[in-house]
Amino acid sequence: MSHNPATPLLDTVEVPSDLRKLPAGQLRQLADELRAETIAAVGQTGGHLGSGLGVVELTVAIHYVFNTPEDRLVWDVGHQAYPHKIITGRRERIRTLRQGGGLSGFTKRSESEYDPFGTAHSSTSISAALGFAVANRLAGKPGRGIAVIGDGAMSAGMAYEAMNNAKLAGNRLIVVLNDNDMSIAPPVGGLSAYLARLVSSRPFLSLRELAKRLSRKLPEPLHRAARKTDEFARGMAMGGTLFEELGFYYVGPVDGHNLDQLIPVLENVRDAAEGPCLIHVVTQKGKGYAPAEAAEDKYHGVQKFDVITGQQVKSAGGPPSYTNVFAHALIAEAQRDPSVCAITAAMPSGTGLDKFAETFPDRSFDVGIAEQHAVTFAAGLAAEGMRPFCAIYSTFLQRAYDQVVHDVAIQNLPVRFAIDRAGLVGADGATHAGSFDVTYLASLPNMVVMAAADEAELVHMTHTAACHDSGPIAFRYPRGNGTGVELPATPQRLEIGKGRVVRHGNKVAILSLGTRLAEALKAADQLDARGLSATVADLRFAKPLDEELIRQLMASHQVVVTVEEGSIGGLGAHVLTMASDEGLTDAGLKIRTLRLPDLFQDQDSPEKQYDAAGLNAPHIVDCVLKALRHNSAGVEEARA
Repeated sequence: MSHNPATPLLDTVEVPSDLRKLPAGQLRQLADELRAETIAAVGQTGGHLGSGLGVVELTVAIHYVFNTPEDRLVWDVGHQAYPHKIITGRRERIRTLRQGGGLSGFTKRSESEYDPFGTAHSSTSISAALGFAVANRLAGKPGRGIAVIGDGAMSAGMAYEAMNNAKLAGNRLIVVLNDNDMSIAPPVGGLSAYLARLVSSRPFLSLRELAKRLSRKLPEPLHRAARKTDEFARGMAMGGTLFEELGFYYVGPVDGHNLDQLIPVLENVRDAAEGPCLIHVVTQKGKGYAPAEAAEDKYHGVQKFDVITGQQVKSAGGPPSYTNVFAHALIAEAQRDPSVCAITAAMPSGTGLDKFAETFPDRSFDVGIAEQHAVTFAAGLAAEGMRPFCAIYSTFLQRAYDQVVHDVAIQNLPVRFAIDRAGLVGADGATHAGSFDVTYLASLPNMVVMAAADEAELVHMTHTAACHDSGPIAFRYPRGNGTGVELPATPQRLEIGKGRVVRHGNKVAILSLGTRLAEALKAADQLDARGLSATVADLRFAKPLDEELIRQLMASHQVVVTVEEGSIGGLGAHVLTMASDEGLTDAGLKIRTLRLPDLFQDQDSPEKQYDAAGLNAPHIVDCVLKALRHNSAGVEEARA
């Protein structure tokens, strides 16, 4: 393939089949151009940068060696897949990353045939790749399943559950362990690279298989000794004993930025492997971009930034974030009470527990990407008299639902769930939205579920949870900055199951749960302007409901509207069930529920997402007017 030196190589690569036409000697240049394009794109959009920069060479090498998309490539989590997107037909759209109508920040099946599996939560890749591998084997098709999984994701038990079944795939499954923290590997050098090429080669594999067959003919004690000698030698040389025990042929460690080392190993595995194989690749997060390499977090997630200087665009000032308010409130609780402790699952800065850990290192626990363990660990702490706060994003707590039910709720243990990122989350889209926690928690016996309307309420709810020893309790709050309300000097212990009326009226009652309260108050102003007097109540609790307050409002108002930042099955469903059970609608009361639509909303700004969801003030007003139009007594008011 001829190439004009004046034309960037990246301009000649639309899809991986173009890449495979290049001579191997040009791949270094292509990787450099791909890295520069990734940096330029994320500089304009923001997003996950460091992880993608760390796998540029690996991306090029996999697509060069393997026959994608027939060979199914699954990126674990998927936030490192920006370079992959650029060379799989999406370069023209790469500057729409994480924006409304643009590319997802993760892999997504509907985007491209080169994204065979959607990922955004950690540690799912090996299971999915195993599924592809076995399906192709059963169908007699040549495709492989290739999983690229980071060393951090290997802290989740699901990865090992998948590996334990890997023999089902035969030689169709290849796992690339992307070790970017040196947490497993010895230093990579010439000797380890040579060993990796040697043990992945066909002659070595054939010789090893011959030795195995011969050893089987030996008496059993000698056969066992020969097998242990082989495993011991390979384990001493390369650290692969654990993976061998799980049924994988281990190759590595390999320098993930050296294409001259990486490509021969991948080719050997492609051509010679006779069973599932794990290739241990060592990379550097943020590789090739000095500001990322120098940053403590390697530019894991960034705002828009200046590509030359690396200076990120600072977000506008304003009120503190809900996350920071929670962190400081929890520190205050721990200062008052030595039994208060905190658990997070690999998200210390995201949940604010990094600040807690600075003050109380002995009472702070980051268990890694292991939400199931986090919840049951918290249950054990609670059973022994501690007051654990399990701080997990709403979307990630879904991963531990059985533990919430079986280990916490059934045993009525006082675990406190601090649920960050409740509601819609903007650029991270559907996979990270906290849409379902009220529904999946409020259905459980023994569970108390609160939602903070603002940051002052979050302080009160943190204190209330610390004081609540009679069973599990959860409180939810959104991503982003608060409303700017004054924070209380002394937190208030809220009465369980009691809401508050924040505005009095007599025609319409708006029952709000969470931070839609501000929109509910705006809607009340607009309704008042139409002559429709509106009460606004902050229920605070989805469970237990403030039944006394709800009865009173239903008895004294013509229309009742519930508003929440969650899915169907949450507050609205519980209020409707109560009204139905008690016959509260028999007198012609109109009850309407506003909640998130029954679909997965794509990424956009939170403001646009909530507008699309119909949860802003104009939507509340419209809901009330439509309800009144169905009520003959309210026709004149609706027209006013």
